[in-house]
Amino acid sequence: MNARTLSQTEINKALVANYYAEVWNCHDAQALPRFVAADYIQHNPAVSNGRDPLQQFLGELFVQLPQSGFTVARLIADGDLVVAHCLFKAHAADRGTAVVDLYRVADGLLVEHWDVKEAVPESTANGHPMV
Repeated sequence: MNARTLSQTEINKALVANYYAEVWNCHDAQALPRFVAADYIQHNPAVSNGRDPLQQFLGELFVQLPQSGFTVARLIADGDLVVAHCLFKAHAADRGTAVVDLYRVADGLLVEHWDVKEAVPESTANGHPMV
């Protein structure tokens, strides 16, 4: 282990990074209790509040999109908030969806979530990628 003590901000960012890696990219909805509080507050209109509804949603999603996954481009943290700027792809040939997720962390778990999403276009007027 590194001799340097991790700050709470670094710990929160690691929690979010590991959440994407283990739950979303390994398609392991059963791992949710290690990352998400039972009374998780959800602001995504497609998913109900609580860890159990999220687990059901992910279980169904992983069956429908078995090749799906996230590439995390940036993690930014401030206190108990962590922002993830990501690319979600349903399958290898998918251009993907640019996603910004905002999580609130408490007691080592994700307790609240907001997100914004936009489909990645074929081209952009400025020539820059979205993620």
